[in-house]
Formats: sequence, C-alpha cells, structure tokens
Amino acid sequence: MKLVLFDCDGTLVDSAALIHEVMRRTFIQYGHQAPSLDDTKSIIGLTLDIAIARLLGRPHADGECVEMMAHYKSIYADVRSESGAIDRLFDGIRDVIAELAERDDVIIGAVTGKSRRGLDLILDTHDWRRHFFVSRTADDCPSKPHPAMVSECCDEAGISPADTIVIGDAIYDMQMAKAADATAIGVSWGYASTNALWQAGADAVIDQPAMLLSYIHKG
Repeated sequence: MKLVLFDCDGTLVDSAALIHEVMRRTFIQYGHQAPSLDDTKSIIGLTLDIAIARLLGRPHADGECVEMMAHYKSIYADVRSESGAIDRLFDGIRDVIAELAERDDVIIGAVTGKSRRGLDLILDTHDWRRHFFVSRTADDCPSKPHPAMVSECCDEAGISPADTIVIGDAIYDMQMAKAADATAIGVSWGYASTNALWQAGADAVIDQPAMLLSYIHKG
C-alpha cells in the first residue's frame, strides 16, 4: 500500500494568476509595492503569513503580516468570483487522480499551504473530496518545509513514510518530503525550475502527469 500526497497550487491546479492578484491588492492596501508575478510564484506553497513576510523581506511573520494575511483571506473569494477563476487543472491531472482512485494499493492525500477552506473549495469544485482520504493544510500544521503535514498524514493513513510519495512543484515540497523520510517527486509544470527541485532533494522530476502513474507502478 502506498500513500500519494499531492501539493495543490502549482501541482494540481494552476492558481498563480489568482494568488498573485489577491496578493497584489493586499500589498497595495497596506501601502507596499506589489510583488511581481515571479516573486509571488516563488512563495506559493508556504503558509500565507510566512509567504507575505518573505515578500516583504522580513525574517519572520510580524503583526502586520498577520493582518495582511487576514485581509488576503477576506478578499480571496470575491477576487476569485470577479475573475471567474475556477482553479484550472493542469492538463492530464484529472486522469491521474481518476486512475489512482481506482487502485486498491494507493491512498490519495493532499498537503498544502492553502487554508482548509481553500483546499475544500478545490476538492468540491472538481468532485474530488471522495478521492482524498487524508489531508493537511496551513490551518493544521506548521508551514512547509516542516515535515508535520506528511508525518500526520502517514499516521492517519497508517502508512510509513518509506511507502509515501510526495508530489509537488516547489522546493518546499521536496524539502518537506525528505525531512519526513518520504519520496519526493517534483513536477516541472509548476512554479519552480527543474534545477531548483533537484537541488532541493527531489528523487525524481517528471514532465507529464502520466509519468507519475508509471513511477508508482514501478515502485
């Protein structure tokens, strides 16, 4: 039995444009220069208050970062509705989840820097809640790359880290997986470079979602 844990933003769904727009409005609201799209992509995957601190060049999330996080959350739904964004799936992802869901030797889960509400919205939008047996979000655990998200999912599923695969597009996903003694699989269609994923400890980097099925089968 294997536990396959997916990151969300940049791995399952292409949400960079939406995240950036909400971040841009939040920074302007608080009198800060808006980050570039590339800067926003670089922090996707982190817990929101830590992500904002990184963008502001601060060593930790201070009171203003926490306030900005609350503002970000308060406007997210409206910006999403206004833009018509539906958290578009990357090509091939739906087929991968459908095939994994049919397998008796695989349990699917999610480990994400999104809030619980944000993850539930994604799962409900794509009718995936029934497929994802375990999940941990920014509301449940310390920010990536802390291993708690992976470790807690392993404990809940009753599967060892040695039999767990973490799939993500960010260096934080790779670092989190290795810290939890799980296998780290990077995806090249997200927001970090392939080289950055290898340097962060990836055991493999795949270019197409279908390659993941072959990797799990071989394992």
